[in-house]
Amino acid sequence: MYLYLQFVFIFYMGCTCGWIVELLFRRIVHGKWVNPGFLIGPYLPIYGFGLSILTVLYLVFKNMHINPILVILLMGFLMTLIELIGGLIGLKNKVKLWDYSDRWGNFKGIICPLFSAIWTIASGVYYYILAPHVMNALKWFDNNLIFCYILGLFTGLIVIDFIYSCKLYKKIKKFAKENDIVVKYEQLKSYIKDLKIKSKEKYSFLNPFEQSKQLVEYLTSFIDGINKNTNK
Repeated sequence: MYLYLQFVFIFYMGCTCGWIVELLFRRIVHGKWVNPGFLIGPYLPIYGFGLSILTVLYLVFKNMHINPILVILLMGFLMTLIELIGGLIGLKNKVKLWDYSDRWGNFKGIICPLFSAIWTIASGVYYYILAPHVMNALKWFDNNLIFCYILGLFTGLIVIDFIYSCKLYKKIKKFAKENDIVVKYEQLKSYIKDLKIKSKEKYSFLNPFEQSKQLVEYLTSFIDGINKNTNK
């Protein structure tokens, strides 16, 4: 039970910190504030799993006198593998949660050498810089188990969020399969944001799919817009 609580604690840190990193990355690269990820709240589970795996590998290998470079390369490989699995699940359901199609050497637009290198560099930063802080955070957690109540609240919120987001996801999946297309999730969110701002409709940063129209109307106009740009 205690190991489970430690995992949830690390997962919580990874989810929230990853969300902040992705939010800032999108702002810097794309110039837009867009809520990243599949869920509504300020957390990205893929980063939670990533940080958990990095921490497990660090704890397993730190006393084995294995060359740190090999450990870091393994970390980078597993981070890419997490991204690959998540991306393939999305593609199976006709929804692309992120898109590297314009990157050299990409595989189905869900992994590419550039981001594999980024994950490996991030693994190196974790190994040499962040890991001691994560260990200190775990020690703090050991001495402040009352924080478990916060973890319980976090778990409840993310479960509710997941159920709600899955309902939206199923609608998008159904539309994509009926029209034999792959919907780019982040691009769709940006499109809805721009459309609502342009028409002076209410826009929710955390929930861009909050609808003044039926979701299928947004999807239809989104696909029509892509087709028009493609045919130009």
